[in-house]
Order: sequence, then C-alpha cells, then structure tokens
Amino acid sequence: MTTQAYLRPTGLLQGPDAQDAVAQGLAGALAGGAVAFTQAELIERTGAQTLRTRHAYADLAASSEGHLEACLSSLTAPRHGLRDAGLPAVSVMGVVNVTPDSFSDGGEFSDTQRAVAQGLALAENGADILDIGGESTRPGADAVSEASELERVLPVIEGVRGCGVPISIDTRKSGVMRRAVDAGAAIVNDITALRFDVQAMATVRELGKPVILMHSAGDPKVMQDNPTYDDVVLDVYDALAERIAVCEAAGIDRARIIADPGIGFGKTFVHNHELLRSLAIFHGLGVPLLLGVSRKAFIGRLTGEKAAGKRVVGSVAAALTGLMQGVQILRVHDVDETVQAVRTWRGIFGDTA
Repeated sequence: MTTQAYLRPTGLLQGPDAQDAVAQGLAGALAGGAVAFTQAELIERTGAQTLRTRHAYADLAASSEGHLEACLSSLTAPRHGLRDAGLPAVSVMGVVNVTPDSFSDGGEFSDTQRAVAQGLALAENGADILDIGGESTRPGADAVSEASELERVLPVIEGVRGCGVPISIDTRKSGVMRRAVDAGAAIVNDITALRFDVQAMATVRELGKPVILMHSAGDPKVMQDNPTYDDVVLDVYDALAERIAVCEAAGIDRARIIADPGIGFGKTFVHNHELLRSLAIFHGLGVPLLLGVSRKAFIGRLTGEKAAGKRVVGSVAAALTGLMQGVQILRVHDVDETVQAVRTWRGIFGDTA
C-alpha cells in the first residue's frame, strides 16, 4: 500500500523575523513570500492509517530523503505566474455577482448597469482582479442555462474591461469561458475544477489564460447534504493535486494554475475550520492559493450575524487568517475594507512588494 507524505508548515513568522530566519537557514519562505515556517508537521498517510510527527525546518532541509526534498521545494518555490501576470504578491479579487439569487447581496447587482457600476467602484477601491459571475453557486442553487449566463455576464465584462483591472469569469461552462475571454476576461474561475463541462479542459488549454481550480463536493444544489471526508484537509489536498496533475497532462502549464480549497462548498462548519487552520499545507501543491471566505455562513455562525451583508468585519478577519498563512489571492465582496487591512498588515511587516 502506497504511503502519501505531506508537510503542514507551522511556527509561522512574518516580515523581518521571517527574513532573518530564512537567511539563517532556520525557516523556509512559503511560496517565496513574506511568511516563513520554522517547523512542519510531517503527515504520512497509508490507507486509513495516519502518522503525524513534528520537525524543525532545519532538520527537514538537511534530510536526504527525496520525498521530503520534493515537499519542501513545492512549499518554498516562488509563484512567478502571478508576477508575470502583473499581479501583486497579495491580490484582492472583488466579486461582482450578476445573479438574482446570490447569498451575499441578494441580487443587488443583477441589473447590468448596477453590476457595471459596482465593478468600476471595486476597481476604484483597489481591487486587483474583478471576478464576474452569472450563475449562483450558493448551497441549494438551481442551474442556469448557458444562454442566460452569457446574457448576464457579457455586457458587464464589456462595461468594465477598460478599468485597467484584470477580469476573471466565474463559470463552469466552456462556452461561457470562451465568450467571456473573447469579451475581455483574462482569468477563468471554475468552482468544479474543470469537471462539470467535458469541453472545459480543452477550452482552458486553447485559451491560454490562468485558471482557478476550486474544490467542491457535488453540485451546488446538493453539496451541503451531509458532506463527509476521512480527513478533510488531506482529502481536499489530494483532490486538488489530482486536478492539477490532470490539467498538466492535458497541456495546461502549471504556472497558469491557481488552487482554491473551496471553503463552504461541500463542507460543514467543522470542515471549514479545519481547512482554515491548515491553509499553509496547500502551498505544497506548488501553485498560488486563492481563499474565498467573504460573508460566508460559518462567519455568521461564529459572530451571530444572520445577514450576509453585515459580516464585513468577520470576513476581513477570516481573510487575514489566510494572509498570515501566505495565501496570494483573497476573493471578497468588501474590497475597500479588505484592501485597507491588507495594506496595513503588509506595512507593519515590511512587505511592500
């Protein structure tokens, strides 16, 4: 039986402390960024058996075992793809839902004119990317036809494409991906990691654009119906690793792939917490990470705030949890507040890249 090894970075440092520890060989820089780890939990899973041991980074770096060298290399290698795409080390992705039934804004921007105005406002507030979607993927949501989705998103893309901010198309349909890119989208964001549409993989390869692969368990209509995992962190990691490998085999360059653990998509309250506490492990996938926690139900459960639109402070706090674990892209509804938080954090810790 094959044993799979993972390294979960711990003992995290930021800013000058991180730089000093890396320079002295006492820590590794997560994805070559401003957060470093001085220790790591080595997780070895063989079937249903899991062995966990903790090690100092220096000891792991000195090891001659090939699988540990590979794990460390994946954790620490810089993510040049984001820089090559003109994005900062930490990017804020602003959400524009062109849907009548979004969980977060209740269809406030389902009208084209209002959606365009919202996109331009998010860009003005400092968004590095605009993520435009025309199909609600909230738990229990019904599917939307390709024609309806195109009717919603294309005019909005055309309305904001001159604002100087890259546009991401949030869709699981290859036809929408292609038409959106033709209209000006520069990134494809698929909640099914290119599983839903059999043509999506080939389409993304042909388009040559970055792609966000998100983990989700089941269709949005039923994904919250008793989701179960043997170990949610390792199972999500393995699923994303498999999708990355499939994409590479299909001709999609790893440098164009971004991974998203899919908080709230086929996960319980407990699952979400476990993933958020262990986000750093996903740097082992060797690709940039996106975190989408904005206004989600688990924040409402923690804070007692039932209205999604009033979960701004909790959303920013959750986003900073990702920032402190080296996440490169934060997908949010409240751009102004998140940009302020990110700039403050980076200013304090000396990361001005």
